[in-house]
Amino acid sequence: MSLRRSGLQKDVLSLYRRALRMANSKPLAAQPKFRLFVRYTFKTEAASISPRDIATIEHRLRRGRRQLEMYEDPKVRDCFVSSEMVQWGAQNPYRREMNQAATPDTGRTT
Repeated sequence: MSLRRSGLQKDVLSLYRRALRMANSKPLAAQPKFRLFVRYTFKTEAASISPRDIATIEHRLRRGRRQLEMYEDPKVRDCFVSSEMVQWGAQNPYRREMNQAATPDTGRTT
């Protein structure tokens, strides 16, 4: 069953995917910090806005795009992660990291 998404929902998901791709383009040591920053920012922003407040969502999308353009610059090599973000990240592990921790590496390639 597929969900039909509004244009605004598609824009938000597109920005989120773009932000995760940006995080994966950064140096390996900094990637977890960028992913945590992206996840935390999207989750806290989403929790603070009513889904019916279209004007605020559009404003945050524009602001997020501008911020992401700055972070996409190859000169940006690291980002600040607060202790609050680290605590939130420990309570809300990233799905990919959870799967990697649950399945031990057997050394086999598929």
